[in-house]
Amino acid sequence: MREASLVIEKLTFGGAGLGHLDGRACFVPLTAPGDEVRVKIVREKRSYVEAELLEILRPSPLRTSPPCPVFGSCGGCNWQHLDYPAQISAKEEIFSELLWRGGRVPRELILPALEARTPYGYRSRVQLKLRLAAGTLHMGFYRSGTHFVIAVPGTCAIADPVINSLIGELLPVLTEFQHAGKLPQIDIAVGDDGAAILIFHFIGERPDDLNDFLAQRLNVLPSATGIFVSCGRKSPLTRVAGIESLSYKIPSGFLPALPEMTLSFSRGGFSQVHYRQNLALLATVADWAAPVNSDRLLDIYCGNGNFSLPLARYVARVVGVEEYEPSIEDARRNASVNLIDNATFRCQGARDGVQELVATGESFDLILLDPPRSGAADIIAQLPALSPRAIIYVSCDPATLARDIGLLRTHGYAVTKSRPIDMFPQTYHIESITLLEPFSG
Repeated sequence: MREASLVIEKLTFGGAGLGHLDGRACFVPLTAPGDEVRVKIVREKRSYVEAELLEILRPSPLRTSPPCPVFGSCGGCNWQHLDYPAQISAKEEIFSELLWRGGRVPRELILPALEARTPYGYRSRVQLKLRLAAGTLHMGFYRSGTHFVIAVPGTCAIADPVINSLIGELLPVLTEFQHAGKLPQIDIAVGDDGAAILIFHFIGERPDDLNDFLAQRLNVLPSATGIFVSCGRKSPLTRVAGIESLSYKIPSGFLPALPEMTLSFSRGGFSQVHYRQNLALLATVADWAAPVNSDRLLDIYCGNGNFSLPLARYVARVVGVEEYEPSIEDARRNASVNLIDNATFRCQGARDGVQELVATGESFDLILLDPPRSGAADIIAQLPALSPRAIIYVSCDPATLARDIGLLRTHGYAVTKSRPIDMFPQTYHIESITLLEPFSG
């Protein structure tokens, strides 16, 4: 493949830097705006090329030294080589461009990104990958675009300190396990109180061997508060020891007159990976929703009630819809524990749940959407029939958000304002919140 030199102009969604070669866009990972670089072309298309960084001829002033020694090999982070203000600036630009291109949202409706106060040591959930090679067990994360495991060099720069303690405890224990090659992955999740649940994914024929092995070594895994074994998606989790759920707090007075709340989620359930930024997101949702005590709130993809239960204090009624049954059980338990009696939760897919609400003549003043990366395209046409005065869309993927904004506009709802929230520092991923309201014309 040929080599070339170019100047990186900006960063793109996906993490790569963008320059131009022979009139075509050239994408180069691990670069910064302002870098002059020498690259090797690895893939050529009609309108763009992809390249591998060979040498930085003149570094950008936006560069900084990555704290992780395997940054650039490990696929967990994309932007540790950029100072944090440059990351925020890039995310604002990328987010605005994607929303204009896909949803025709003017730049003036995009508010400045909410920065993270803790851009390192924040991540409360990880999936550790394992690989046994030549008798040596490697535990860490995949190299970008491959299934080759890059071992964690002692600690992970973006992981919660409890996770890093567990990384140190796990490797010497698992090297003693005779079927370590049948352990492809370990999920670790941590509550904001430091409790941790581990799920060991096992593909061997004798899971009891792993259960017994772990049960006999609890004393050398002191940071593990709960341990489970999974033998496949269709098999129930087997509890080895400890707790079955984790929790995080919403402080007293965080929202006006709100008492302290504790929200839990079951092992294997969903929670935001950055607890402090989750609070910032919740505060923005509450502010933009501007709920009044006569409002009816519909929370679609409600999870454990992360948004709807704090907001239940300010509205007449909450209905939550979520297809993952353990999360619905969490939401109902969270409502009970926090003495909330005006919230009901339905275990249904979003499409079925919305269709049923429309069919029974329900209406809601506020609709909150927090869909997976695939977005909410399959329910958007039904939402106007519920007559919301506002739709608040929390998104983890700006591309599908832009698509859905375009769809909502055809059904009479336009963006009033939108804001990126940096839930994932050191990566290109962008969380956001968008407010849409009815328009005429």
